[in-house]
Amino acid sequence: MTDYVRTLDSLGLADLEDVGGKNASLGEMIRNLHEADIRVPGGFATTAAAYRDFMAQGNLHDRVIEALNTLDVDDIEALRDTGARIRGWILETPLPQRLRDEVEQAWQKLVDGRDADFSVAVRSSATAEDLPDASFAGQQETFLNVRGLENVLARIHEVFASLFNDRAISYRVHQGFDHGQVALSAGVQQMVRSDTGASGVLFTLDTESGFRDVVFITASWGLGETVVQGAVNPDEFYVHKQTLRAGRPAILRRNLGSKAIRMVYADPGSQELVKTEDVPEELRNRFCLSDDEVQELARQALAIEDHYDRPMDVEWARDGNDGKLYILQARPETVKSRAGGQAIERYQLKETADILCQGRSIGQRIGAGTARVIKTIDGIHEVKEGDVLVTDMTDPDWEPVMKRAAAIVTNRGGRTCHAAIIARELGVPAVVGCGDATRKIPDGKAVTVSCAEGDTGFIYDGALDFEVQEISLDTMPDIPLKVMMNVANPDRAFDFAQIPNAGIGLARLEFIISQLIGIHPRALLEYDKLPKDLKQEIDRRIAGYPGPVDFYVDKLAEGIATLSAAFAPNPVIVRMSDFKSNEYFNLLGGDLYEPKEENPMIGWRGASRYLSDDFRAAFELECRAMRRVRDDMGLTNAWVMVPFVRTVDEGKQVVELLAANGLERGKNGLKIIMMCEVPSNALLADQFLEYYDGFSIGSNDLTQLTLGLDRDSEIVAHLFDERDPAVKDLLHKAIQACRRNNKYIGICGQGPSDHPDLAKWLMDEGIESLSLNPDTVVETWLFLAGKTV
Repeated sequence: MTDYVRTLDSLGLADLEDVGGKNASLGEMIRNLHEADIRVPGGFATTAAAYRDFMAQGNLHDRVIEALNTLDVDDIEALRDTGARIRGWILETPLPQRLRDEVEQAWQKLVDGRDADFSVAVRSSATAEDLPDASFAGQQETFLNVRGLENVLARIHEVFASLFNDRAISYRVHQGFDHGQVALSAGVQQMVRSDTGASGVLFTLDTESGFRDVVFITASWGLGETVVQGAVNPDEFYVHKQTLRAGRPAILRRNLGSKAIRMVYADPGSQELVKTEDVPEELRNRFCLSDDEVQELARQALAIEDHYDRPMDVEWARDGNDGKLYILQARPETVKSRAGGQAIERYQLKETADILCQGRSIGQRIGAGTARVIKTIDGIHEVKEGDVLVTDMTDPDWEPVMKRAAAIVTNRGGRTCHAAIIARELGVPAVVGCGDATRKIPDGKAVTVSCAEGDTGFIYDGALDFEVQEISLDTMPDIPLKVMMNVANPDRAFDFAQIPNAGIGLARLEFIISQLIGIHPRALLEYDKLPKDLKQEIDRRIAGYPGPVDFYVDKLAEGIATLSAAFAPNPVIVRMSDFKSNEYFNLLGGDLYEPKEENPMIGWRGASRYLSDDFRAAFELECRAMRRVRDDMGLTNAWVMVPFVRTVDEGKQVVELLAANGLERGKNGLKIIMMCEVPSNALLADQFLEYYDGFSIGSNDLTQLTLGLDRDSEIVAHLFDERDPAVKDLLHKAIQACRRNNKYIGICGQGPSDHPDLAKWLMDEGIESLSLNPDTVVETWLFLAGKTV
């Protein structure tokens, strides 16, 4: 006789048909990953046989299938009526006595010796759930903090009924699963006291790009349902797998979430099992995991991924009482890991407009349509095909309407919530965690939702024109140079790394400083001297970090490390900051430190700024960040590049300053490259190359300084051309000098991206690499090979 109940520690993946994917996976980890120090709470599961025998009572199964066979799941009202009727039938049908008896036996063994307040989670585990090609994320019910045998039995009954939630019915139809072939197992698992700790979700790849070399972790205070449901904007962490395996500090990036609410146990005597409450401001402004905990979670994630041999989606919790980390679920990731690798799509806006609001981007696509601001699920019938759904938050009940939307926008939620998972599966762009989208986006307004600009998604006013480019990733033809990329935004690194490349020829620190830091470095160095109101604003921006200077160094290091890890082992040439005084002036606190120059383009910038007593301490912070990435994290593919060097002596002094700050040329494989962008650089190339490992030509500045043009002046803009004979003469001199001296020579200016004929001329000149804008890489590569896209 087949068991109706089995303990989790008796299960494995071979039992999927008996207890569903979720419970089978729990057993698999309990039995096989204990030695990897992975803690999975124990419990038991009802079997598919128990469910089928329950459904056989009174022809219940046949009545359910008959009702579903005539249902159009796209008819929202019919779906609601049919689902409610079926669930009513199930709840009216008593659980078999044998099932009740076996649950009682398993319960008594589980609670033996436990405290009086012992509680469990009761979760669904469908036999078609958590398969490698479908997530079934959140389709059935989960009950937390369940106490006592009778309550457990009641929740098992409700879990059985939840197999026919509206969302579950619709999802099975759209995924092509036969209702009659799916059975349900109820998992009963000891609760982890994350109500007094923290919890979240992790993936063993980047959920947006599919980049495989990172673990992506989300975390928030309290029970994990707030993260899964999308009710909070959680903290986010990216951990580099290879660096972690090498035993080095491996956190690439941290994003502090608002974490406005948390789910905790309900008060004793309450009718509810759990409740939500506001998170104290002090906790909102803290990361809810330490760096050590982030790395330990990532280590466990790697062990799980290695065991299952595929990318995984994992729910975790930290017990606030014992401080330990626990794994609550592990299932295959079902979207990016299934994506084919022979071609990639690139969405790009062709125009811009006012930004109505912004949040976390999901899906790397663009969608446009009429905004439908929906306050509750009762209004989802108002969303028509091609509309943009705007709401506070979605849950899996909204799935039938989500697939009709051109895009989805929510006030709340993070990139691992149910709504984000379903949006990815449906291929619908979504921007989550906007905070105030339902207030800022008027109902009925034409909007464009862009998830194609990095981690931040934008909702623009109006229906904007955009294009979709499909880039073939078949074997690229051989050409006699390396094609690299110009990349400023670390948010796009994992995505851009999938384009054929030989590394990053220009990684700009300016983007990290302006967009991810936004504060003048001297304001952080001299924080104690600042006025009170400026201190308060800085305190708000650096929340989660130990102090002002740590914030600056940490954010720089995070940006550099993300770029370096994404493109490893290829070189990433990091240009040290090249802001001009007017650009530094625009940073918070910049007005206190920057001069007003008549022509900042040829003023206090680059090497002269680094050597100045007024900026040297700030430059040394950049050196600290670079040293951390190379020496501590081991990402030695990061090279240093020095911009705007006017004289040979100035170039020599900067190399000496770098060495004094632990960045010695040649040590630990460090290469120091110089931007060749001032005519003196090309004219005295051999002398400059005595102190540098090569040149990267900045064709923008070289052109304006050779032709005496202000490249920002529209009056003379028509004269700006990198192909001018005078400019090409200097390019020739620089290239040949590097070749004579056996030094690196590349170009990272705009010219080759804009002018394929210039790219070909440079190739014929013998240049070693072209660093192009990402959207021109494939087209220029094929042009140089004599082919077309």
